[in-house]
Amino acid sequence: MIQFFSPDLESTGVLPESESGHCCRVLRMKEGDHIFVTDGQGHRFECAILDAHPKHTAIEILTREDLSPWWGFNLELCVAPPKNSDRMEWLVEKAVEIGVNRITLMKCAHSERKTLRTDRLEKIAISAMNQSLKTNKTIIEGPISFKDIISDGYSGFRCLGYCDDSYPLRNFAQEYMGGDVRILIGPEGDFSPEEVATAAECGYLPVTFGGSRLRLETAALYAAIAAHVVGDCSDLRNS
Repeated sequence: MIQFFSPDLESTGVLPESESGHCCRVLRMKEGDHIFVTDGQGHRFECAILDAHPKHTAIEILTREDLSPWWGFNLELCVAPPKNSDRMEWLVEKAVEIGVNRITLMKCAHSERKTLRTDRLEKIAISAMNQSLKTNKTIIEGPISFKDIISDGYSGFRCLGYCDDSYPLRNFAQEYMGGDVRILIGPEGDFSPEEVATAAECGYLPVTFGGSRLRLETAALYAAIAAHVVGDCSDLRNS
């Protein structure tokens, strides 16, 4: 199955320019061919190509399927972008393929990169969604300050990865028992002690992700995978 993305498919009946080019120029699909398209809102459509135009491919909707994410909880990653933007792009691609609901770019006291092109990350997220055949588009937002994130009243399981042994730390996979979860991953210089103390006052649990010191993108991906494993086991225990 090859899947394309068109957020306004039901109202416009066309693929966006980037998707049209991939469909017609790269894959050389033509009039009468059947394709699958998602709107990123949990719907997948089987469609027939009416006009194989490389900038605005017109399609006819044949069937519609309503699909929910296969994981039964909300998973958010809040990440301080690394200095090397390629590492953040890699993380977005892999995290979306694994399955996350939201990725927030976070500004921290020790952040080395204050800005990042979210439009580039959006394109990577869409490509990863199509590659992994998901129908719910991961939300990419930010940058948002650390203070605003921890004070927004989030009610699910809240934690932040932290490397300083002087603070009492828990293992994420042992503390998280399933359900909605928000995971904060700090910059290369880690969270400041003041940030950790403030987060703890707001209900965020400082955690580790195993015994190794990980790069921030590796820690974020580890956390996402662990959340899925624990979440899946929690669903089995409760079924």
